[in-house]
Amino acid sequence: MISDRPSLSRNPIDASDIRRSIAERVLPAKWHPYARLARLDRPIGTWLLLLPCWWGLALAVSTAHGGFAGALGYGLLFTVGALAMRGAGCTYNDIVDRDFDGRVARTALRPIPSGEVSVTQAWVFLALQLAIGFVVLVTLNPMAIVVGLGSIPIVAAYPFAKRVTHWPQAVLGLAFNWGVLVGYAALASALTLPALLLYGAGLAWTLGYDTIYAHQDKEDDAIVGVKSTALLFGERTKPWLLAFYGGTVALIAGCGWLATLGFGFWIGLAILAGHFAWQISSLRIDDPDDCLVKFKSNRDAGLIVTAALLLGWI
Repeated sequence: MISDRPSLSRNPIDASDIRRSIAERVLPAKWHPYARLARLDRPIGTWLLLLPCWWGLALAVSTAHGGFAGALGYGLLFTVGALAMRGAGCTYNDIVDRDFDGRVARTALRPIPSGEVSVTQAWVFLALQLAIGFVVLVTLNPMAIVVGLGSIPIVAAYPFAKRVTHWPQAVLGLAFNWGVLVGYAALASALTLPALLLYGAGLAWTLGYDTIYAHQDKEDDAIVGVKSTALLFGERTKPWLLAFYGGTVALIAGCGWLATLGFGFWIGLAILAGHFAWQISSLRIDDPDDCLVKFKSNRDAGLIVTAALLLGWI
């Protein structure tokens, strides 16, 4: 039994983050493991992949042909792409990490280590999701297509990063925030310094929220030999979060200043800073449930940034 494995710090039934999703209520039972493999039960990851795309669109909206209407159309298109590519990324990650996942309480019941989905079936499912993402990509302009393809090496490298460095969160940040560049290029057919600053802000943001996320697994990670910033920082996590989230706010401010965004942007940025202050001040790094709450709250942080960028053009 998985729950009897001595390396698990907690009972996987209690520790599992798998939840019954809306998809499982409408899909046939044989598709339920694939819904869980794509993390349809946990939409926060899709949000965190999608929101940087919306940031790029919001920043470029003043240069777009069709203005807000054009940005809205791309926003819906990127929503489909983010759903497919987040599922593809999780499927690929689970294929690569299947042996590690079986030895970590939170992930031991995932479809591959639990035996619900074979590795071959997972590869086929991955190919289907990538095909959907590719269809979305090729509807964009040539500049955006080239930019989008540039993320492939980073995405492919991510599952292996935690084997060789305590900074896998940095690799995740490079991959998850690539949508800033693709979204901006989709509307502007170019990349500018404000867009690059916004991408850097996304990287700093991910370093913060994924460090919080990694604190959920630090005991098991230490046992199985997986590295993370949570293990690297330990009790010094909050000062590092202050640096990461402070850097996020500073880089977004630089982006807004160079793009000459208006008063509404700065109001939104102040709200974002307050949200980050709440996360850091109330975080309990040894409480997995609290870490998950703070991690999930970053959907709201990303929406605040989107709103601030849009308000800056009004």
